[in-house]
Amino acid sequence: MSFTGLSAAFSGTGDMTSGLPLTAIVSELYEHDFVHQPFRYCLCARYSARDLSAILPRNPIKPVNRFALVVMLVIPSLLLSACASSSGTSMSSSDDREFVYITNQGEATINVIDVATNTVSEVIDLKELGFDEGAKPHHIAVEPGGDHWYVSLISAGRVLKFTRDNELVGQAEFEVPGLLELDPSSDYLYVGRSMAAVNPPQRIGQIDTNTMEVEELEVFIPRPHALAVAPNGKFVYSASLAENRMTIIDIETGDTEFKDLDGPTHTLVDLQIAPDGKTMVAGGQLTAKFFFFDSEDQAGIPIEKIIDVDAAPWHPVFNREGTRAYFANKMADKVTILNMETMEVEVVIEGNGLAQPHGTALSEDGRYLYVSNQNGNMAYTAEDGSHPGTVVIIDTESAEIVKVIEVGVLPSGAGSRPTWQ
Repeated sequence: MSFTGLSAAFSGTGDMTSGLPLTAIVSELYEHDFVHQPFRYCLCARYSARDLSAILPRNPIKPVNRFALVVMLVIPSLLLSACASSSGTSMSSSDDREFVYITNQGEATINVIDVATNTVSEVIDLKELGFDEGAKPHHIAVEPGGDHWYVSLISAGRVLKFTRDNELVGQAEFEVPGLLELDPSSDYLYVGRSMAAVNPPQRIGQIDTNTMEVEELEVFIPRPHALAVAPNGKFVYSASLAENRMTIIDIETGDTEFKDLDGPTHTLVDLQIAPDGKTMVAGGQLTAKFFFFDSEDQAGIPIEKIIDVDAAPWHPVFNREGTRAYFANKMADKVTILNMETMEVEVVIEGNGLAQPHGTALSEDGRYLYVSNQNGNMAYTAEDGSHPGTVVIIDTESAEIVKVIEVGVLPSGAGSRPTWQ
């Protein structure tokens, strides 16, 4: 391969979906001794860490001839410039940008909130990407580091993959997708079925995020919605909306076990595992019960404690330390903060902008909690008299609402970098 060919590869055609494959580029670069530390930074700006980790040797050692020495001294700066130009962003700041993503399920748009300013930096219109207004973007999952993020489209039957720069780079087909959950130990993304689906297949999806190929896993429960993945990726948990039953899948063996809950139908909305993997929590939409499971041995998940909370506990999220959990109470227009040491309610927040709160996401440092609010009950009124959806930003140190952002129709899923990273 000539240098001209390599330059063309980095000018826009050398990506994972078209033009020259990344593996071929890297192989040729090593053959000509191009790859040293500065060029590694260039690659990292152009490709994700997941793409590179499987093919870059840690300490390549090859004899260096005089031609290669000149190449190693001169070419990297040209390639670095090409990479920066190709990516359209500053390489020094690319990895520092942190965003929270909020879907507007009622209008096929997605709000991108810049955590540095707590403002909406972009609104992604899925209609401009070929989807119709009824696509229903629902839930978000963000990779550690934020290189890529994913969104489920209920009615379009798709899970989309975007870059940090909000470029659509992949998609997977899946019937009525709902919640998304990344496996902390691998490149798999798991997807459940939407709450809107009355009788969906009794299977969840396992998506290879490199290829966006889907394998469906049997869970043998109706309306599998709630979803969680063990920190080591060995077990996946799926709970039914229709009955008090949870399926535990051993990913290595394919074996399944069932966990049954007593009492009336709770309708577990979501499952969330603490960063240390020792506790899993879930809220019952219909009974306002909140469950604490012992997930340390992963397979058994006995119930440690059940408490009463305000109506319709929705999507929980843990802080990085695992000392607190946060969730919205959708039918009470409140947000609950749990003390995980005592497994009791610490604070209940209510106030301006909280109107059918749905999704929750934390900034990476844990300082701010972002809560999407559908406002179908019109509890929030804008200055112009309208009733838009909102994103309420809560300072977790003071437990006070610090900002209300008016967004689109029916904001639902909220996503940020995972706290287990």
